[in-house]
Amino acid sequence: MYLGLDIGTSGVKAVLVSEAGAVVATAARELALSHPAPLWSEQDPDAWVDAATGAVDDLARQHPREVAQVVGIGLSGQMHGATLLGADGRPLRPAILWNDGRSHAECLELERRCPSLHAIAGNLAMPGFTAPKLLWVARHEPKIFARIAKVLLPKAYVRYRLTGEMVEDMSDASGTLWLDVGLRRWSALLLHATGLDLHHMPRLVEGGAVSAVLAPEFARRWGMTKDVVVAGGAGDNAASAIGLGAIAPGNAFLSLGTSGVVFRVTDRFAPAPEAAVHAFCHALPGLWHQMGVMLSAAASLGWLAGMMEVPAAALLVPLGERVDAPSPVKFLPYLDGERTPHNDAAASGAFVGLRAATGRSQIVQAVLEGVAFAARDNLAALGAASGPIAELDLVGGGSRSPLWAQICADVLGIPVHRVEEGEVGAALGAARLGRLAATGEDPAQVCTRPRRLASFTPRAPAASAYDEAYRSWRKLYPALKETT
Repeated sequence: MYLGLDIGTSGVKAVLVSEAGAVVATAARELALSHPAPLWSEQDPDAWVDAATGAVDDLARQHPREVAQVVGIGLSGQMHGATLLGADGRPLRPAILWNDGRSHAECLELERRCPSLHAIAGNLAMPGFTAPKLLWVARHEPKIFARIAKVLLPKAYVRYRLTGEMVEDMSDASGTLWLDVGLRRWSALLLHATGLDLHHMPRLVEGGAVSAVLAPEFARRWGMTKDVVVAGGAGDNAASAIGLGAIAPGNAFLSLGTSGVVFRVTDRFAPAPEAAVHAFCHALPGLWHQMGVMLSAAASLGWLAGMMEVPAAALLVPLGERVDAPSPVKFLPYLDGERTPHNDAAASGAFVGLRAATGRSQIVQAVLEGVAFAARDNLAALGAASGPIAELDLVGGGSRSPLWAQICADVLGIPVHRVEEGEVGAALGAARLGRLAATGEDPAQVCTRPRRLASFTPRAPAASAYDEAYRSWRKLYPALKETT
């Protein structure tokens, strides 16, 4: 048996996977976000640990025999979060998260200090990344900065609490702006640009390698043996790719989670910072990937549901499983700023085209379409960087909706496929990495492609209407940027 833990933004998922590769059981615990100031987004690192251990407690209580057979654990996690530890290994402040936008000025400063940043890290300096956050702390909280002994990402902090070891994998480390992504090692030059050194960083391993062994107290707590290995794991999107079997160059998927991602596997380091495309290490040796990132995908629908005080699923019911034409209302899904293609932490969401006769369903449809249009922006950015993408698997919470899947197919102009276990892809990928660490198997034998549950192809009349709607939608960001 193998266990995957996904340390997400809104919650932690635990997945128990059998020797046959089947998901045996899942458990989840919710997490709270804090927004103490505009553009700020923080979490308590110990809340990740409590949620992760609580989720495994639930599995151990409900499936004690299966949990006792676990021999490998893998970790997946939200990327970029700056978890600052003092010499005693305790957090010095709440973690600053991936969707925090406070460090725009520090991004400019980092690029000024290190002109070779793009070539080494493969990415623009964006507020979401870890390095600019440390410049912000140095400037605004110098006493805390002076006490930093280690900087960990979210899943690395959970690993540290579970094992006592401070270790990070290549894919998650790629999102710090401190990694030489092509050479897969920390860059002393980039660290120096933020006032840090190599001793501030955890040890690096590949995603399917052994990083540590589960601490005896947790092994006893969950009835496991004393030699359960913990894999390097992966950042959430690379872990989703492992869960989808996306381990060959050209494999691609669209994630409609809290954030949105268009992801493509590459066999080389292929940076394209001019398009705000991310170039990161994959979770397996010899592979990299490109990503276009939207900061608010399913979160946009969740925000609307919260505003209307209606469950998100209930908002979709009146629309059925397909719509025949675009909504007359247009929505910009930039509730937390945007990365690809705008790299604008100050970008804001908007509805355009509201009338007295506008109904709730038209607004809901506009949100689904706005996210799909943003995904089309990302698809175009990746296409310009490395050629077109012919089809996409669909994962994340948004993949549950056939309506959204069909809108995505019509807007993107390519087939999209709902896949088995698409909602637990990152946790499943983490469990697979835990298996690789425990067994040393060939990744191709473990990281198989999931069964496709449904395929959605573009419908000619709708696709044509969406082409026109997309062209109009593309004009909104620059127009609103001029007025804000």
